[in-house]
Order: sequence, then C-alpha cells, then structure tokens
Amino acid sequence: MKIAIVGCTHAGTAAVTQIAAAHPEATVDVYERRDDISFLSCGIALYLEGTVTDPKTLFYASKESLEALGPNIHVHLQHDVLRVDSKHHSLAIQNMATREKFSATYDKLIVSTGSYPVIPPIQGVSVPRVLMCKNYDDALAIKQTAEGADKIAIIGGGYIGVELAEAYSRTGHDILFINGVHHLLSHYVDTPLAEEVEAELLAHGVDSHLQEIALKFDSDDQHVFITTDKGEWQADLAVVCVGFQPMTELVDGQVNLNADGSIHVNDYMQTSSPDIYAAGDTVAVHFNPTHKDAYAPLATNAVRQGKLAGINVFGNHTRYMGTQATSALRLYDKTLACTGMTLSRAKKAGFDAAAADLVDNYRPEFMPTTARVSLRLVYDRSNRRILGGQLFSQYDVAQSANLLSVMIQNRNTIDDLAYVDMLFNPWYDRPWNYLNLLGQQAVAQADAQH
Repeated sequence: MKIAIVGCTHAGTAAVTQIAAAHPEATVDVYERRDDISFLSCGIALYLEGTVTDPKTLFYASKESLEALGPNIHVHLQHDVLRVDSKHHSLAIQNMATREKFSATYDKLIVSTGSYPVIPPIQGVSVPRVLMCKNYDDALAIKQTAEGADKIAIIGGGYIGVELAEAYSRTGHDILFINGVHHLLSHYVDTPLAEEVEAELLAHGVDSHLQEIALKFDSDDQHVFITTDKGEWQADLAVVCVGFQPMTELVDGQVNLNADGSIHVNDYMQTSSPDIYAAGDTVAVHFNPTHKDAYAPLATNAVRQGKLAGINVFGNHTRYMGTQATSALRLYDKTLACTGMTLSRAKKAGFDAAAADLVDNYRPEFMPTTARVSLRLVYDRSNRRILGGQLFSQYDVAQSANLLSVMIQNRNTIDDLAYVDMLFNPWYDRPWNYLNLLGQQAVAQADAQH
C-alpha cells in the first residue's frame, strides 16, 4: 500500500502514527507546506502569558520523530501539493525550497490540510500591527510585536479571543476587547454563562466592548486605529481571531464539499472519492445532537479522525462515533466547560428545546471551603433527551462536561441524569451530585410544562 498524506498537524500526525504501528510495510509519504509539523496552537495563549517559556515545546512531533517510526515513513517538509487528480491517483507537487515540480502517485490519499483563520471583511485588516492567531509564526509575531506594547486590542469573542484577553491581562497590558454580531462565546454558551465570563474579564481589568462591530483598521509605526460602529479606538497592537474555515481548495471538484467548504465524509472518514480519506479541520464532523454535518475545528476531533483514517485506508473497519464538540476553557482561576448545543442553537436547529439552570455549591458548606457552580442543561421537550450542557466554576468542572458528552452520545434523557449513580464524599460533592440536581431541576421544569 502506498499512502499519501497532505498536511501534518493533529490529524496527519495521528494518521502517520497509526499506520506505522499497524502496517509498517506500507509506504507513507507526508507532504507539508510548512517547515514544521504538529504545533499545538491551543498553547499560544500560554506562551504569550509566560506559562510556556519556549514555544518550540508546543511541537509534539517532528519530521525526525515520525520517520523514526519506520523505514517506510517519509516526511517532505516545504512541499506544496498543487493538484490532486483522483482519477489517476496522482499528485502535482512543488518543492518550495528548490521550486522543483514533480508528480507522485498514491493508492490511498488522506487529506488533512487543516484550516486557516477567517479574515473578516474589514477594511485595513492586513495593515501592519494587525495580526492573526493560528500557527507558530503567528505566535512569534504577536509575542515580538507585543513586547513594546502597552495596549492590545483583541477582535473576536470566541475561545481564542477570551484566552488572549486573559493572557495579556495577566502580563500587565491594557486590553481592549471588541466583539460584535453575536454575544461572547456564543458558539459554546448561552447568555447567562456568557455574562459570568464577561464579569470575570471585567474584574481583571479587561475593557470589553461586546456589542461593537469592528469596521476598519489603520496603523502607523507605533499604533493601530480601530473604527467600530460605535466609535474609534487606539491600541499598540490588534489581534484578530474570529474563527476558522476549512482549507479544502485542493480537493474542490474532486470530493463532495458542504456549503461551508468542509469535506463531507462517511462514518469511516472516507470521502465521495473512495480512495481519498480526510480528517481534522478540513472535514465536517458528524454532530450527534443533530445527526448532521457540522464544522467543529477542535484538536480532539482531529486526532480521533486522523487515527480512524489511518485505520480505515486499509479497509473500512472502525466507525467514527461522531462528536458533541466538547471543550473547556481555563479563565483565571475558573473553568468553563461545555458540550453539545446551546439553547439558541438548538432552537435554530428546529428542536422544541428548553434549558434548566442551577446555581449551587459543589460540596457541603460544612467543609473548609466550597465553590459556586453555575450550570445549564439544554434538552428536547418532546422526548426529554439531553442536547447540551454548560458549566462554570472555580471548582474544576471539566470532567463533568465529559460525562454530559457521553450522555448526549448515548441519547440519555434528563430523567437518566436526575438519577444516574454518582459517588458521594463530602470532599467532592453532596449526597446528590450537582449534575443529578441539574437533571432533577430539568425534570421538575419539564413536568410542570405538561
């Protein structure tokens, strides 16, 4: 078997590792445009705030480490795949260092080209001192530009925007945080928890303008000027992070794409072209709450899909379970975790959805300390199935999001959550775990509506 892999971040690395372990006899050629692989972009904020001192430690694999997995593994850095010919199983490739062009053939192809930052249609978005945030080069550029900066503007209220606002508020910078169109973290939480996150940012000195839309950038040698629909602002640096989009131009016309440009794959990560598989940010996930394609560019999805692609190129054997897009964010000393759908997204998707909210201490008040937890459970009133969950607390609630994720995966109901067996120990929770209480709140609410 001769396998070509185009792109090598999370999904590509996982595919190579799987193939090398299970099929060392297979020949694997990896083509990557960059001169590095396997960068954990989720660590950029940790680098910028100083928790991670060496950004090179955010690479968890290298050309050498992958090629050490076996003699048939070949990683070609700075090699750009210009064209895919699925009919003839061939690739047109250019060595970016020498400019040499050549062709190569494959038996199976894994497309893991990833994503790139959305560049918003804002005038002047490419002027100096306005930067994007995605890869290693971006991290270095932001770090270098920020060294002489007092005031940093963050444009975009998703996970990356919040993480950057937090990171630079920790390093003594003045933060101008601008987010419009949707509320803060709208992809992940509804308004109640978004307001708690906003309050946390405010308490740490972040100047938030969360109902403003950036319209124009301008800059000089030392400053960037931002025009919004409500005023004009000045900063020393602006970082734009408004989302990601799949990098699929290479296979446009070769495989079926969704309306958002992501690749549609079946349960085995196989595209509409039988010998082409795809994984990671380049593909749509099967989103279990809706049982439809969705775009969810998360590292967790990428590594699972990459491993599955590496398995299934030898025969469709292991099915993709789909995802609930479970994620978490560390905000100062608190944890925000979520899974599944928000109430607003559930209603937009056509569900007869409702949400139950609970605020409580996670363990008894007689303990030396306890902490408040804010919880929201989204469910379908027609069948009482759980659709999503949101949690925010100084207590580490991250693993609770994983439990709710499994319950959504397994199509459990609010009644299941209300009475599912959970441990009790005063160090960890009450006789009723806070998730049980959240389920019981939803049950009471649903029963009262009938």
